[in-house]
Amino acid sequence: MAKARENKVEKIGKNYYKVKVTVAAEKGKANEAVRKVLAEYFGVKKYQVEITSGFTIPDKFVEISK
Repeated sequence: MAKARENKVEKIGKNYYKVKVTVAAEKGKANEAVRKVLAEYFGVKKYQVEITSGFTIPDKFVEISK
């Protein structure tokens, strides 16, 4: 969810998370923010978080490498 009040990750299922970011969904800024927030949440570098599909829609598939 873009343009939220705060950056936040909420686990909603076994492999499902709801990610809220404060930046607007324009020119890939929200996607980059999602990568950063997930990297912090999982304790990995941002380059290890890859959005594999859903670049232009709210529902995204993300792969995190260790």
